[in-house]
Amino acid sequence: MKYLFFDIECAGVFKNVAKICAFGYCLTDEQFHILEREDLLINPKGGFHLTDRKGRQGLVLPYKYEEFKRYPDFTARKEKIYSLLEDKNTLVVGHATMNDVKYLNFESKRFSLPSFKFSFADTQFLYMNRIGVFSRQFGLGTIAADLGVEFTPHRAVDDAYATMKVAEALCRFEGRGLPELIKKYEITLGRIENYEITQASSRASREYAVEAARRKEERENARRIFHVTVDKERRKRNKAGKLAGKSVCFSHAFEVELERSLPLFRLSLANGLYVTGKAEECDYYVAYEGESGPRVNSVKGERFTPEGFEEFLQ
Repeated sequence: MKYLFFDIECAGVFKNVAKICAFGYCLTDEQFHILEREDLLINPKGGFHLTDRKGRQGLVLPYKYEEFKRYPDFTARKEKIYSLLEDKNTLVVGHATMNDVKYLNFESKRFSLPSFKFSFADTQFLYMNRIGVFSRQFGLGTIAADLGVEFTPHRAVDDAYATMKVAEALCRFEGRGLPELIKKYEITLGRIENYEITQASSRASREYAVEAARRKEERENARRIFHVTVDKERRKRNKAGKLAGKSVCFSHAFEVELERSLPLFRLSLANGLYVTGKAEECDYYVAYEGESGPRVNSVKGERFTPEGFEEFLQ
């Protein structure tokens, strides 16, 4: 069996369009000896509109953009790309592979080409299974640094090479080959066929999803109880209390801690505070240390500092 590690860069990614400008790959044997390594540059048939994951301008690819006009377009590169990805004796591997597979899907539709048909592994997902963390994504640079792999970010062939080195390091640390590593974590490979994409999964990730859904339901139920209680009891506010005329807002994370939030809510009423959900308008904001999110961000730098539970209780 051979391994194909690949990465894609795009001139622009929009809702249902991804204009690929580079397909980088490293083809290896099972011992990670490189058989082929190439950066296929592609005329994206459009301008470069580069943004980060939050949609802001900022990404810079290590290429001279004006040179892409002289490269073949995706249709001229399709034979090579399809043959690499659909070789039945090759295990396809990427990093955050779903993104790149979606880009391929968009391009095949844009140029009225047949759907890609192959299964794929993901070094990011392998790493997440290895450390048992599914609550966040891990960038290639983060994992590479953790495993001692060096590379130039956003050059497709270098990202593909770094993906290969990450896979090699994971296998070395585990003392087993890539297929055996996939089997150890009970991973079901991702798949694209008939323009439909299925994400990779594992027993551990499915168990995490079930537990995460349970916790989310508990939080939503607790938040509902908090707000129902606030609506019912806010009229009991002591208008002659020592903090009358001022208002307090609790963070979302604090609201759902009912054993703390409800007693503090009632204590706030007893002292004359008006309890509001508008963080940007309140006099006191109660949150846990290190919290993030829209509510916390709306009060940072304003006329007050978010209060911790103990500080506000005092």
